[in-house]
Amino acid sequence: MKAALASSDFYAVLGVPATAEAAEIKAAYRALVKRHHPDAGGDDTVILAINAAWAVLGDGERRRTYDLSRQPSARGRRPGSRVVTPAHRGLDRDGALLSWLQQVYGPIDRLLAQVINPFPGQLRALAADPYDDSLMAAFCAYLEQSKSRMDKVEVLYRSIPCPSEARGFGLSLYHCLSQVQDALLELERYTLGYVDSYLHDGREMLREAKQRRSRLKEERRSLDL
Repeated sequence: MKAALASSDFYAVLGVPATAEAAEIKAAYRALVKRHHPDAGGDDTVILAINAAWAVLGDGERRRTYDLSRQPSARGRRPGSRVVTPAHRGLDRDGALLSWLQQVYGPIDRLLAQVINPFPGQLRALAADPYDDSLMAAFCAYLEQSKSRMDKVEVLYRSIPCPSEARGFGLSLYHCLSQVQDALLELERYTLGYVDSYLHDGREMLREAKQRRSRLKEERRSLDL
């Protein structure tokens, strides 16, 4: 896997041929995430590379663009083509980072706020009488809305690979998203059987996710261009 990461070849990262069907790519991605997820003792660098590869190869349009970029270019540059200097490359990197922060992190942070911030009030309302049907229905509606928002978050996270300059930041964001998703799952389990341990675990996961989100907002300032 380490050799594949060094190649910068998304197909090599996922361990599939360039001719692989979409279903084969998806299956390979799922298997690798299960094997290398940080919660299972996986390597942070590896999971970031896997997610970056899936963000491109898992999207039909982006995969086509990537495939075109892999094709050998004609010998020499076409007349009038731009010479890419180190300064140009620096500008390109800055632009990519700014684009990712604005188009991926910004919308994700706003969606996370809509999930995390209302939770204490929702929990207090339910605590008045967890066995009241109307209160439980309202809490379940909050969970459904939150899951819908996290579906949007997942799409956003996969839309543009995190630039290498913000790799650590992107990994922290990934952990925050995982915590929120796991918390919603635990809370949903609580609504099905009133098992207090599920409620406790879900509450603690969201508390930790809130703290991580706050740290991310502080780290975001250091990424300003």
